[in-house]
Amino acid sequence: MTRTITPRLRTLVLLLLAVTGALFTGAAPASAHAALTGSDPAQGVVVDRAPTQISLTFSEQVALGDGSLRVLDPKGKPVQSGKPANVSGTTYAVRLHAGLADGTYTVAYQVVSADSHPVAGAYTFSIGAPSRTVVSDTGAGAGGGAVGGLYSFGRYLSYAGFIVLVGGAAFVLACWRQGAGVRALQRLVVGGWLTLTAATLGLLLLRGSYTSSGKLGDVFDLDLLGQVLQTKTGAALVSRLLLLAAAALFVAVLFGAYARREEEEEEGSEEEAAAERRDLGFGLAIGGIVVAAGLAASWAMAEHASTGLQPGIAMPVDIVHLLAVACWFGGLTALLVALYRAPADTPLGTDAVRRFSRLAFASVLALVATGVYQSWRQLGSWSAFTDTRYGQLLLVKLGLVAVMVGLAWISRRWTGRLAEQGTAEAEAGSEATLDAPQAGARERTPLATTPGTERADIPEQASLSVPVPAGTATAGQAGKGEASAGAAPSADADPGRAAQLARQRDAIDTARRKRLRDSDPNRSGLRRSVLAEAAVAVVLLAVTTALTQTEPGRTEQEARAASAPAAGSPADTSGALTLDMPFDTGGKNGKGLVRIDLDPARVGTNEMHLYVQRPDGRPYDIPEVKVALTLKAKKIGPLPVAPEHITTGHWASSGVQVPMAGDWEVAVTVRTSDIDQVTVSKNAQIG
Repeated sequence: MTRTITPRLRTLVLLLLAVTGALFTGAAPASAHAALTGSDPAQGVVVDRAPTQISLTFSEQVALGDGSLRVLDPKGKPVQSGKPANVSGTTYAVRLHAGLADGTYTVAYQVVSADSHPVAGAYTFSIGAPSRTVVSDTGAGAGGGAVGGLYSFGRYLSYAGFIVLVGGAAFVLACWRQGAGVRALQRLVVGGWLTLTAATLGLLLLRGSYTSSGKLGDVFDLDLLGQVLQTKTGAALVSRLLLLAAAALFVAVLFGAYARREEEEEEGSEEEAAAERRDLGFGLAIGGIVVAAGLAASWAMAEHASTGLQPGIAMPVDIVHLLAVACWFGGLTALLVALYRAPADTPLGTDAVRRFSRLAFASVLALVATGVYQSWRQLGSWSAFTDTRYGQLLLVKLGLVAVMVGLAWISRRWTGRLAEQGTAEAEAGSEATLDAPQAGARERTPLATTPGTERADIPEQASLSVPVPAGTATAGQAGKGEASAGAAPSADADPGRAAQLARQRDAIDTARRKRLRDSDPNRSGLRRSVLAEAAVAVVLLAVTTALTQTEPGRTEQEARAASAPAAGSPADTSGALTLDMPFDTGGKNGKGLVRIDLDPARVGTNEMHLYVQRPDGRPYDIPEVKVALTLKAKKIGPLPVAPEHITTGHWASSGVQVPMAGDWEVAVTVRTSDIDQVTVSKNAQIG
């Protein structure tokens, strides 16, 4: 016996697959930002002799400019010589002036990763002995500030425009062909095209400042624009603009010739119009898929999917992922517009809603398949869900997708009720049509005739008349005749009045049908659930945009492992000690990491360096930090240490006295605001 899958079971399967896919799905693109994984000299070290060059190693290849690597002396004066260069693989170096004096030097870098995102940061090292430095701002404004905010907003608008353009067109072609003539849908799709075009132009102008100075005044710098056009990202943005020109032609044909074919088919020339419509629809479908895939490729070939693991597989997967998102979210937006703004003479039928339901189901399946693969590239481990910002955003996305699928299930229930209602109305109409002749026969009553005449069936409603001599008429008939005779000349004399009355009757009839349609509780319920879905989709798109600009968990964890020595282990053969202590003061920006380097970690005089970092590894200046050493076994301490601020996120103290060897408790008090403070500690063997 063959079993059929019920709609409820199918919905439950959809929910399970969507949640599973969301669990493993990140942003539409997939791979990694570049991260600093090593340097020579290393962060915080004190070297005996001045190095001849500074080298930095990243997790992937980066693009360099003339000022990408800078080295500043304690007075803030640049001491690098020449341009930075790639020395091997992902390692880049810049030479230094000879004869550098002792003191603390700051290394600042500002590069663009292979996935198009700017990466900036700074660290310090010392020659001979640490010293004060006047360097507090390394000038690394790339990716932040007002330009960074505008660029992020432009990315959001570009994704939204792409989704509405592609999804709206797919809804018309695959779900509701009559929608090609609906003005509200036309405005929606054209608005998506305009939004994507404007956002692409804005991103092209902002790109130069976004990856360099971060200043609004540099947005219209033609030199920066010329440099952008020579990059992979610039070429992708220009290609997107060219594809949008082809998309404009597609939209014109869809809402022009194709819409007219639909109207001709409805007006009666069925066979010829249907054949032309099929041919034109097939051509539009092929052309639309090619243009949509090309637009999606402008993201896939320039951003995360184009670098990292298996780019040859990741880029096609990314294109499918973006197209699936557009069909689901964009089609949902078009459905919402059709439910609220479709005219009464072109109502949205239940068949169109069910076709979209099938399209959305296929899109979710595609999202699951592509999302599982993308998650493997971006997260790498289950711990990345909670230990990295990317994973935390992904958990937020998981919750939003679960809510959205739940709302979709409610929409499917309303759709089912509408379908049942439509079937019942059709059956009732069919029965009424079959019963009509019999009812007409029953309404005809045989009337008696005079002898010699045949019987005649006269309608019951007809009234009997009294014979009237020829040439005479009753008063009523005369009045009617006069009125009719007078009305005809009036209508012929004022055709404008007749047309106006006809328009008024049409408007009244349209308003009546709209009221009847909107009063349907099933349709109202579907409109509310689809509106809720669209609202969640807007938030979900914002989270997805944030994910595209966040360092994936795999890269973040690899960078931490490469740059952080094991806690309590010596950093080198001299016996130096490094301790890492995460903290959370509970307030805004209250999370971070404290790293303490104690050299040589022996009895007597030691040198202490303290570094405070944000969760993403960037240096973090806080209002106050204090250190205390306690040897509880001998009841010594706490011995206070007051480190001096050296530069952003870096404090140091020389002459730290350790009176005897033992298992010392190192406690650090961190204050991130006037009221937010916490003390973290860790034990280590010193001496």
